[in-house]
Amino acid sequence: MDAASQAFLGVISGERRRSHPDVADRARRIAGGLHRLGVRQGGRVCMLMRNDIAFIEVAHAAIQLGAYAVPVNWHFRPGEIEYILRDSAASVLIGHADLLHRLDGAIPNSVKVLSVSPPPEVIFAYQVDPEHQGKPDFATDFEKWLAEQPHYSGAAVLEPMSMIYTSGTTGHPKGVRRAAPNLEQNAALERRRAMIYGHGTRSLLPGPLYHSAPNFFGIRSSRIGGVLVLMPRFESEECLRLIQAERIDTILMVPTMFVRLLKLPDTVRNRYDLSSLRHVISAAAPCPTDVKRAMIEWWGPVIYEFYGSTESGAVTFATSQDALDKPGTVGKVLPDVELRVVGVDGHMLPTGQIGEIYSRATSYPEFTYHNRVEKRREIEHDGFITSGDIGYVDASGYVFLCDRKQDVVISGGVNIYPAEIEAALFQVPGVHDCAVFGIPDAEFGEAVMALVEPQPGAKLDVMDIRSTLKRSLADYKVPSRIELHTCLPREDSGKIFKRRLRDPFWEKTGRKI
Repeated sequence: MDAASQAFLGVISGERRRSHPDVADRARRIAGGLHRLGVRQGGRVCMLMRNDIAFIEVAHAAIQLGAYAVPVNWHFRPGEIEYILRDSAASVLIGHADLLHRLDGAIPNSVKVLSVSPPPEVIFAYQVDPEHQGKPDFATDFEKWLAEQPHYSGAAVLEPMSMIYTSGTTGHPKGVRRAAPNLEQNAALERRRAMIYGHGTRSLLPGPLYHSAPNFFGIRSSRIGGVLVLMPRFESEECLRLIQAERIDTILMVPTMFVRLLKLPDTVRNRYDLSSLRHVISAAAPCPTDVKRAMIEWWGPVIYEFYGSTESGAVTFATSQDALDKPGTVGKVLPDVELRVVGVDGHMLPTGQIGEIYSRATSYPEFTYHNRVEKRREIEHDGFITSGDIGYVDASGYVFLCDRKQDVVISGGVNIYPAEIEAALFQVPGVHDCAVFGIPDAEFGEAVMALVEPQPGAKLDVMDIRSTLKRSLADYKVPSRIELHTCLPREDSGKIFKRRLRDPFWEKTGRKI
C-alpha cells in the first residue's frame, strides 16, 4: 500500500474511495431529503441494497433523524419484501435499481422509492443485467434527487439502532425494534465495541449489511475514523488480496468463509502478506473446532468468536486461546451480560447440565418485535430472553452450544440434535456441506434426514457415509435417509436455508413436527 492509500481514511468499495467528510456530507443531505419526505424520529426507511457505500450513508442519515434504518434481505422474494414494507410501515424504500425492477406491483403506494444505480463492483460481482441497471419507471433516481436536497440541520436526537428483520425460519420475519440507548448504555456499547473491534481500525466487511452482526460492524466501523472496506460479495482470494493491499487489521466473518479460505491451495495462501491482522471475529453460526484450529494455525492467535442473536446482541466472547484450551466453546459471558440455562420445568439448571440458554445485557436497550408484542413475551423468562439455543456452561464458566430448540428432532420420544450429526458428517472425507433435519415418519413421528453436498470432484457413496457415521454416533442418531446434493441453498450470511429444504417433506402431512 502506497503512502497516499495509507493516508486515506473513509469507506472503500471496489475502486471507489469516499472520505469520512464526504460520507458525512452526503449523509446530512440524505437526512435533509428524507426529512422533506416526512421521515421523523421513530420513522422507518427500508434499504434494499447489496454492500455499497450508499447503504452506509443512508443508515447514517436515518440515525441523524432518529429514524430506524431497516435493511431488507435482498434474497427475499417480492412477496416477502412487500410484507416487510407493509409491516414496518416504511415511508421510503432506497434500493439498487436491478433489485427494484423485481418489485413492480409489490410496493405499497404510500412508499416513496429511490433508485440507486448499482456500482461497477456490484455489477461485476452479481453479473447485473444491463437492462436492469437503470431505474424502474416507478422510482426516482437517487443521485439526481440527492443533488437537490439541503443539509439536515435539525436538533440532535437519541440514535436508535437499525431495525433488523429476523430470517423468518418459523414464519414471517419479525422486526427487532430496539429503543435508542441512553448515555450509560451508549458508553457501555462503546466499551464493548472497543473490546471486540478496537479503535481506529482498518476494517474489512465481507458479510451482507442486511444481517445484524455485519450491519452493526459496518455502521460502527464507518464512524470511528479508520477505514472500512466493503466486499460486494465474498471471494476467497480477493479477501486475501484486500487484507494485504489495505493493511486490514479487523474483519467480521462467518465460518463458511473460513472453510472456503482453507480450501485455497498453499500456493495461493502463501502469496499474500496477512501480518496486519489483529482481530478476525467469527459470528452468526458456531465455528467447527477443526476449522477454527486450522485458521489459528494459518493466521495466528487473531481468531475470535462471539455468540449472540439479533435480539440479545453479543452474549459471549472467545479468544483463540479459549478455542485451543476449550475446543467447541463459544467463550465466556461478556462483562455486562447475565446468562442462565433453564430446564423444561422453567427452573435454572446447575453447571454442566444442558438446557435452553437465556440472557440479558445491561448495555443493550430494551427491544420488542414490531407489531408483535406477544412474540416478545414468548421468548422472555424472568427478565431474560432466549433465541432457542440449547447448551450448557462448564465448571470454568465456558459456554457450549448443543443445538437450537426448534431444530431438535423427536423420534420415538427421543431427542436428537442435528448439530451433533452435522459435526460428524463434516468429519467424513469429501463432505463440503450438509443439513440435517426431521422429516415425517409414520411409526416414530419424525425420522432424521441428511442432505450432503460433496466437495468438488469428490465421489461420495451414501452407504459409505452411513457406515462412517456409525463409528461415532449411536445407531438411532444415524440419518435414516441420506441424499447427495450438488449445491445446498445458502444465504450470504452463511446460514443454510433449512426451512426451504425441510418444508416440502411436511407440506402434505398437516403438521410441522
